[in-house]
Amino acid sequence: MSSTAEPPSSVDPPSSDGVALPALLREARARKRWSQWDLALELAVSQRHVSFVELGRSRPSRALLLRWLDLLGAPLVLRNQALLSAGYAPAYDDSPWAAGALREARRAASHLLQSHEPWPALLLDGRWDVLAANSGVAWLLDAIGSTVRPPPTDEAPTTAAPLNLLDLAMGDLGSAILNLDEAAASLLGQLRHEMATEPSLRPRVEALAALVPAQEDPVRFPPTLTTRYASRHGELSFLSMFTTFGAPHSVTLTSLRIELMFPADEFTRSVVGRP
Repeated sequence: MSSTAEPPSSVDPPSSDGVALPALLREARARKRWSQWDLALELAVSQRHVSFVELGRSRPSRALLLRWLDLLGAPLVLRNQALLSAGYAPAYDDSPWAAGALREARRAASHLLQSHEPWPALLLDGRWDVLAANSGVAWLLDAIGSTVRPPPTDEAPTTAAPLNLLDLAMGDLGSAILNLDEAAASLLGQLRHEMATEPSLRPRVEALAALVPAQEDPVRFPPTLTTRYASRHGELSFLSMFTTFGAPHSVTLTSLRIELMFPADEFTRSVVGRP
């Protein structure tokens, strides 16, 4: 009986989080919405080879795996997981935010936070932990009657237990948001997308979802979400802009974003920073 030669069989070890390489690659391709044929054409390999790798019957070379993940636009953390699962060393630095290698990145973030004063600005990681915040955030929390105080903007990372913005949104901050249903619904859409690469978000996302009633689709969406707060000064309105590090080759830096809050009306602009 004749048979067609097949690539050598290989059993992939699980990655550091227990997910095997075939599952990681299938999920990454599904998020891209590519077929195996689409991927094979881009990689210049046979569809059969793509299928064998995704079934765990063949292991790609390190170079092919890196190109594979790059074409799928996989986050750096997933690329490292896939490399480890395939038996290769990680390609991307995963130093913590406090590491010396990220000193200049911390200086840049601190400069941006301080330059944005008196308007609130805060540095968030992939879990939505607040790594640093400027005096505008402290002012806003005080204005809404919260006793919570965020970590400062200095370049030395705090060793205290992190303040989580999602926990705050379900606590002091959320209780002061006048349009909480609208703001939370918008946030939930973003968080559900982020859970694909940050599974630790799930408990907080589920808790937040339980607080948000189902909303009817609006007849017309506003240009941007304005979050309105009840404060001792009166109603404060802010819109937000998020900024990230350009072309990072660090797992840590890819997860960071800085939220810059801007006054959305003249009243807010006139009172921010008042005692």
